[in-house]
Amino acid sequence: MSINTPPAVLKLLAHDLRWQLIRELAISDYRVSELVARIHQPLNLVSYHLKQLREGQLVTVRRSEADGRDNYYSLDLDRLSDVFRAAGSAIHPAVNTRGSDVLSLQRTPSVLFVCTHNSARSQMAEALMRHLSRGQIRVSSAGSEPATVHPDAVNTMDTLDIDIRAQRSKGFEEVLDQSFDTVITVCDRAREVCPAFPGEGQHIHWGFPDPAAISDEHQRQQAFAETAHRLQARIQHYLTELKSGA
Repeated sequence: MSINTPPAVLKLLAHDLRWQLIRELAISDYRVSELVARIHQPLNLVSYHLKQLREGQLVTVRRSEADGRDNYYSLDLDRLSDVFRAAGSAIHPAVNTRGSDVLSLQRTPSVLFVCTHNSARSQMAEALMRHLSRGQIRVSSAGSEPATVHPDAVNTMDTLDIDIRAQRSKGFEEVLDQSFDTVITVCDRAREVCPAFPGEGQHIHWGFPDPAAISDEHQRQQAFAETAHRLQARIQHYLTELKSGA
């Protein structure tokens, strides 16, 4: 790439509608119909620009676990961070210099992670949020059909020096009377049945395939590691947004 040629990502996101889509998907995964409703644009136009973002490898699409006829669109936060850092470096190395990443909040927000069995995805998310926020967030998890914490979730967190052996699977009934600033579903099926909680907290969706559903042990362990990595990227983005509004 010539130093006099703007990076492709800047051209891709310079379009107002694509920028709106990225902003929405930075917070939550959505179906195309939900994006149409949120940005008030026709379906064919939204679909066209989602295709452009997919071709630019910033957005991915996957079938819903709850209803295979639906597709969920997700923002690849790692890819977006990489290309923006590269774009910043193309201007000047100092552009990517950061200040302190320490989270400092005036109050203690509350977050609930939800998945079907509260055994893997939501358990890892709970632990990662607590760890990355340095305990400054009151974080819980629950499920619509609670089981037990999956051994691979424990082992995966061990590789990150996070011990989740004291965590346990819980049903919705244990948290229904609590209010949360944010409820985050990490499972498509759980999103469909997630109850309303007291208060005016936001409900967002980060959908991940269930790593525990994979029968091959090696592939399952890889899927757990990848899920933890992607959860960490989402949570770090959430904490950055929280810090900026603190």
